[in-house]
Amino acid sequence: MKTSEFPADFVWGAGTAAYQIEGGVAKHGRGLSVWDVFSRQPGKTKHGHTGDVACDHVHRFAEDVSIMKRIGLGAYRFSISWPRVLPEGVGASSEPGLGFYDRLVDKLLAAGIEPWITLFHWDLPYELHKRGGWQNPDSPYWFAEYTRAVVDRLSDRVSNWLTINEPQVFIGLGYGKGEHAPGLSLPFHEQIGIAHNVLLAHGMAARTIRERSHTTPRVGWAPVGITAAPATESPEDIEAARRATFRADRPTIWSNSWFNDPVMLGRYPEDGLSAYGNALPASWERDLTVIHQPLDFFGINLYRCEVVRATPGGQPERVPLRTGFAQTAFAWEITPEVLYWAPTFFHERYRLPVLITENGMSNVDYPDVDGAVRDPQRIAYTRRHLLQLRRAVGAGVPIMGYMHWSLMDNYEWAEGYAQRFGLVHVDFETQQRTLKDSASWYARVIATRGRSLDEPPTASAAPLDAPEPATPR
Repeated sequence: MKTSEFPADFVWGAGTAAYQIEGGVAKHGRGLSVWDVFSRQPGKTKHGHTGDVACDHVHRFAEDVSIMKRIGLGAYRFSISWPRVLPEGVGASSEPGLGFYDRLVDKLLAAGIEPWITLFHWDLPYELHKRGGWQNPDSPYWFAEYTRAVVDRLSDRVSNWLTINEPQVFIGLGYGKGEHAPGLSLPFHEQIGIAHNVLLAHGMAARTIRERSHTTPRVGWAPVGITAAPATESPEDIEAARRATFRADRPTIWSNSWFNDPVMLGRYPEDGLSAYGNALPASWERDLTVIHQPLDFFGINLYRCEVVRATPGGQPERVPLRTGFAQTAFAWEITPEVLYWAPTFFHERYRLPVLITENGMSNVDYPDVDGAVRDPQRIAYTRRHLLQLRRAVGAGVPIMGYMHWSLMDNYEWAEGYAQRFGLVHVDFETQQRTLKDSASWYARVIATRGRSLDEPPTASAAPLDAPEPATPR
């Protein structure tokens, strides 16, 4: 069944992460995070950039919410800064820190925008890192304590929760390759032990949310999906892509089934257990009961996929990229079919509604001489991906919503400020916000529930009213 529009209750949103936009690293009694320390080490981030100021969101959140309203967002996915709430990671909470999120939530609700809170988006308190961080078997209990502080304070107004963002990335790049905070290079078997602690932390947090929420919660999480799409729609190629998406027989931290099967199905995949299950802690089977908590949706961050075909023996074989393939400024290949095949495969396996918690592209965006920021590549990227997502809806896949990454240009981790993902351009010297053409285009997509995807992009990008200029720092 084809459809020209998304369901009436479809969630249209955009997302950010605390360390990438908030700034104010010494405000509200905030403690240090691993990213504060890592980014200050010479050579760790591009140009030595840090998130000390970033988008100065802690001072400009009211302006940012007004921009969200102008775009027509129905939802805003943002993360809580763990060290802003609990400066030591555990123990006494910061009243000013919690108060900041109080004001942000209230401002969102007054603008008719639903808050979607992510509890952990990589900014582990440095005080906990000094105690072993995610390597410490106590880390799930620390995370549950932090979750309790946030839920007790905000759940009278917040109903939508994501526990952990992209565990594969902060483990693989932060504890494996050493390219992200905390900058460790541990052997694979130790990364598997860390992953188990993170999964247990997710389960404890999900249970805490349900036990302590003042309103009926919706709970999920947001892993990254390294997925595959079939080269053709033959049954053989589709099965090869499905197999490639969920295989866990190789020692890689990027496995979908290794992270999601325990959360969704209550078990580790057999091929992974055979390959490297001996790296799990002795308690792993007992812990699965806690890890496997009931969830309301399956959140997934999707940017690209491999394209595979079946070999004569039925094994997946990657199709080489075409010469001159389309790519983003991050040199990521552009494969819009990821938003059809990945939700299809994940729903087949886990039987939950799917929420696209991140999708977007880094682009080379800058103001023209008239001050406008024209980003036709982002419009083309998003349009092609949303057409594939609409196809999935028409095929009967229950898609809850779409969170564009990201609301505004921000601090892109080890890349510093060299990558721009936002619908809103940020001048990091003056903090001036400028809505890009893509923001106007996305506003029309939202207003038409996706029907405008069938229009030429130039016809649906009438400029939105410009926001008032920010006060230079």
